[in-house]
Amino acid sequence: MSGNGGSGTNAASATHPDKRPNELLTSWFVRSGWSKGELARQVNRRARQLGANHISTDTSRVRRWLDGENPREPIPKILSELFSERFGVVVSVEDLGLRTARQSPSATGVDLPWTGPQTVALLSEFSRSDLMLARRGFLGSSLALSAGPALIEPMQRWLVPSPPAPRSEPDPAAGAGRARGRLSKPELDLLESTTVMFRQWDAQCGGGLRRKAVVGQLHEVTDLLQEPQPEATTRRLFKVAAELAELAGWMSYDIGLQPTAQKYFVLALHAAKEAGDRPLGSYVLSSMSRQMIHLGRPDDALELIHLAQYGSRDCASPRTQSMLYAMEARAYANMGQPGKCKRAVRMAEDTFAEADEWDEPDPDWIRFFSEAELYGENSHSYRDLAYVAGRSPTYASLAEPLMKRAVELFAEDGEHQRSYALNLIGMATVNLLQREPEQCTVFASQAMQVAKKVRSERVNTRIRKTVDTAARDFGDLGEVVDLTERLAAELPETAEAV
Repeated sequence: MSGNGGSGTNAASATHPDKRPNELLTSWFVRSGWSKGELARQVNRRARQLGANHISTDTSRVRRWLDGENPREPIPKILSELFSERFGVVVSVEDLGLRTARQSPSATGVDLPWTGPQTVALLSEFSRSDLMLARRGFLGSSLALSAGPALIEPMQRWLVPSPPAPRSEPDPAAGAGRARGRLSKPELDLLESTTVMFRQWDAQCGGGLRRKAVVGQLHEVTDLLQEPQPEATTRRLFKVAAELAELAGWMSYDIGLQPTAQKYFVLALHAAKEAGDRPLGSYVLSSMSRQMIHLGRPDDALELIHLAQYGSRDCASPRTQSMLYAMEARAYANMGQPGKCKRAVRMAEDTFAEADEWDEPDPDWIRFFSEAELYGENSHSYRDLAYVAGRSPTYASLAEPLMKRAVELFAEDGEHQRSYALNLIGMATVNLLQREPEQCTVFASQAMQVAKKVRSERVNTRIRKTVDTAARDFGDLGEVVDLTERLAAELPETAEAV
């Protein structure tokens, strides 16, 4: 029996006379503004992308779902993706009131085996699929966004010791003079320096310009990991793979490809574990936390940050720990917990002050967390608190001097253009909270100029939301009218580029 278009459902429904209307699904459906026919067409289109050509949904089928019928997989997963994309937050299968059977690790997308060979195979498969098939980040059924326990519980296993890898016996016929592995130290050094270069490109130009190049490099590294290498070389390759996968995830997040980003982050965490690099793993978890805040899941963000802190407290540098405290503050702010937010802000500041006394050089992936980033993160925490507290002028006044200093430092820096744009937008939103629309238009205009130099859907979206808010609150002001017209002309909405 088909769970999506067959006639057997009527018989099944007859066996469940106590079936009730699905109020949760109905609520999301009504708020979406879609008609039953529109939703059916979108489900069919997404199913064809999955290769599930047997699915043929119509308006009567959508009506049955709303009346309480439970569709079979992959329909719940497809509905979760469609509503998540519609509202810009994670809408899980459970949020839609749809029961879902326990899925296999390969089907959930994040609950993956924590072993080296399978991590390499999954990285290789996913990066290859991304290069060959990616259109708007949809690569197949594994790309349903995960949240809540379905995300947190698998990530907790990154701290569980891995079983020892089986050792292969040496081949006596190989001879003592056979070279071990194919990579030389200069080649490994070059791979690592290339990763640094990609990270600089991302900071300067945004995620949309070099994403495919990063994914291609990641795929090449997975090829190297599938060849015999000395153990030390393998660990360095896993570290490079982890950094590239995290960067591919970050770039995907930056241009709005949220399911793709989450999958790369998960794979990056697996690779970091194989590399034995817990500080790098904590950094990956912080990126996942930031994504959850963006998607309106601060509780999940806090769980991820606490997991990162627990796993790296005895080995992460002060700069890394400061960044984790700053992200903890962001999560608490979005949860509406000002006391805990302020404490985390203070911890971020105090720990950052110890960074210069750290004996070892910081890895390249954390060097972005400068004094400017610290000011920017903490000001955004107070700004977020202000919104959660109903546009509180008190928290806005706490955000204003920190945001102003972040903008000044990023303007002097000149390299981190996307961060500069994001903090200019942050300053504009603080001005709106303080009911200073003229100043808001000044900073928003500057942000638009920077945005034209970077390919970041995240930056563009935040500018549009800020200008829309200004237009809603101060639409009669001449400066706001001019800004709205400039936005439409200079930064029109376009399809996402990958």
